[in-house]
This record gives sequence, C-alpha cells and structure tokens, in this order.
Amino acid sequence: MKRTGSAHWEGDLKGGKGNISTQSTTLNKTQYSFNTRFAEGVGTNPEELLAAAHAGCFTMAVSAMLGQAGLVPTALDTTAVVTLEGTTITGIHLTIQGKVPDISPDKFIQVTKDAEKNCIISKVLSVPITSEATLLK
Repeated sequence: MKRTGSAHWEGDLKGGKGNISTQSTTLNKTQYSFNTRFAEGVGTNPEELLAAAHAGCFTMAVSAMLGQAGLVPTALDTTAVVTLEGTTITGIHLTIQGKVPDISPDKFIQVTKDAEKNCIISKVLSVPITSEATLLK
C-alpha cells in the first residue's frame, strides 16, 4: 500500500502561496502559506497536518490495543500538539480522553503509553513524544 500527498507552490517563501492535496481528495488544493504556517490565516500548514495525522494514528492504535485486550471503547478523543521552535519541531504531546467500560485508569494509561511509542506515525518520528491520558466515566 502506498499513500500520496502533493504540494504546489508559487512565489518566494514569505510572499508566496501554495496548496496541498491528498490522494483521497479530503484535502483538495487546500491553501497554505508562510502566514498560515508561522502566523495566522486561513489555510493549513505541515505541522498542523502532522498533528492531525499523529492524533489519528495514536487513537487508532489505542483502539486496536484495547481490542486485543477484549475491550471496546465507547469514545476516544485525542489532541496532538506539535511544538515548533524556530524551524525545528521539538516535540509532540498527545492528550487522550477515553470512555472504556471495564478498564482501570492504570490499565488505560498503560495502553496509551504503549500506543505512544508504537503507533505507525510515532515510529517514524525522531522527536520526543509525550502523552497524558484521562479515563472518563
């Protein structure tokens, strides 16, 4: 299996603009620019896309690991925060809240720590990754 994404850019770094598309067309010529990356503006940026990809991958990994333990989550909600200092990503922090019947808070944290290290996206990153988990009732 191979997945693709593409980018188009016109102009210099600060004044230019571009768009990003994905194979699935979920992103289809979605705007990005220097301002959407380093300031504010309508559009996306690579770090935001990385955060969304990591949150999705991590959440699916938690679900899979719970399933291996015979548990089915009612809900899992994750936020990934990518920290960018200058032009360097210095870390990613994952925060997950879950509703999972018949699991202890300690077991839930254990599962999320395993997923933090072993989801597909985590495995390809060379930055520190941290997480915190809250089991909701």
